[in-house]
Amino acid sequence: MKKQKGFSLIELLIVVAIILIIAAIAIPNLLRSKIAANESSAVGSVRTIVTSQVTYSSSWGTGYATTLGRLGGTPAACAAGATAVNACLIDPILSNGAKSGYNFATIATLPQVVGAVTVQNGFETEGDPVARGTTGQRSFCADQSGVIRFDPANNLIGVACNTLPAAQVLGN
Repeated sequence: MKKQKGFSLIELLIVVAIILIIAAIAIPNLLRSKIAANESSAVGSVRTIVTSQVTYSSSWGTGYATTLGRLGGTPAACAAGATAVNACLIDPILSNGAKSGYNFATIATLPQVVGAVTVQNGFETEGDPVARGTTGQRSFCADQSGVIRFDPANNLIGVACNTLPAAQVLGN
């Protein structure tokens, strides 16, 4: 009788069971890591928008930009040179309003008419998860003060970002 080489069915089932147990442990940690990375990216994007708003205000003399599109611009428009309509201060992906599992928006606030020109003396910007619980847990916002704040449950734009409790301040 020949001696057979190979694995028995029981041995193969044990190996598959061990792999499934390891996957069951690893997958939730991987998802939490992805959410943390998306949130870190969102904070960085909000900070970039705040910095771009300040640059826009000092460059064009009309206050802060009214939309993300005004802060960005297409590569073709930026090749022709920055203008108040296409300031080329943020990348085209962010200026379209979506990046790393978050949707972004900005609005101008505190308008003041100076002669024939309306100057926007304030702004609010927001990053909100595309799918709360999957792409991110918290919404982030900032205004002309530059302080980035968060709220775990709400969309924040237009609700006075600076009214969030001080305990929820992430930093300048």
